Amino acid sequence: MPSGSQSPSTPSWTLLGCGALGGVFAALLTQSGQPTQVLLRERHRATLHPVIDFTGLDGQHGLISIARGFLADTPPIRRLLVMTKADQVIPALQPLIGKLDKQVPIVLLHNGMGVAERVAELFADNPIIAGVTSHGALQQGHFVFRHTGRGETWLGPVNEQGRQFAHLADRLAQALGQAGWDEQILARQWHKLAINCAINPLTALYRIKNGELTGPRFADTLQQICIEVADVMNAEGIATTYEELARRVQSVAGLTADNYSSMQQDLEQGKETEIEAITGFLLAKARLHGIMVPVNQGLYQAVKDRHQGES
Repeated sequence: MPSGSQSPSTPSWTLLGCGALGGVFAALLTQSGQPTQVLLRERHRATLHPVIDFTGLDGQHGLISIARGFLADTPPIRRLLVMTKADQVIPALQPLIGKLDKQVPIVLLHNGMGVAERVAELFADNPIIAGVTSHGALQQGHFVFRHTGRGETWLGPVNEQGRQFAHLADRLAQALGQAGWDEQILARQWHKLAINCAINPLTALYRIKNGELTGPRFADTLQQICIEVADVMNAEGIATTYEELARRVQSVAGLTADNYSSMQQDLEQGKETEIEAITGFLLAKARLHGIMVPVNQGLYQAVKDRHQGES
């Protein structure tokens, strides 16, 4: 059966990527009554993962049954929610090229930018939807997840076919408490990128929680980051000011004060970071417009150097 061929038992959502945020979303979607399956790598086939060990925002802990599937089996897919890290999106989707029914919407929820356009090229007939979310999540063990912060989630179309799927925001809202549709999702992606450019590299390099960025120690550096990002955003046609970006960064750092950023966690665990899709994307756009971004360039190089030094 080709992916997308549906029967009454086809899950409402299929998640590709079950890291911290993917695990939390899978649990929340299931709790909301929307059957969800998780696509796993082939190496997991020999092991049993019948449940997600989930702790919600209210501290309530429970085991949630979750269906699992494998790409090699081309399971039926109704809606594909891709929640891998940015650098893993294309490799993870590769097995579905030519097999995914063209009616199946692909929803991309990852940090950074520049990936959705490549997905739209590989799946030219499919509706492609980009999303940004500020929910907090923590993976505490194998299939053990904690929801650490309620945030906003926004979806919007990447291609023309994607415009027909605004109703998916309503489906996500049933699980997340809030989700909206924005035809101008690019602007929201840029504002999320600005926050990530500020918070992720600094917390990763200094091995600190997000909240430590709200103190005077990092004030000058954060201001310079926001000035540089604002210059690039304005050149890209996304009107903003560095003051606006700085306020957003301070707000998010405060709201997620006890969290470690995903980049910080990746570096600590020796994993590949999303620096290319975050600061790397900014640097590429800056070069395109002839804009100097020395602080962001320095942070980019420092993260790359540290990863290479520890891997």
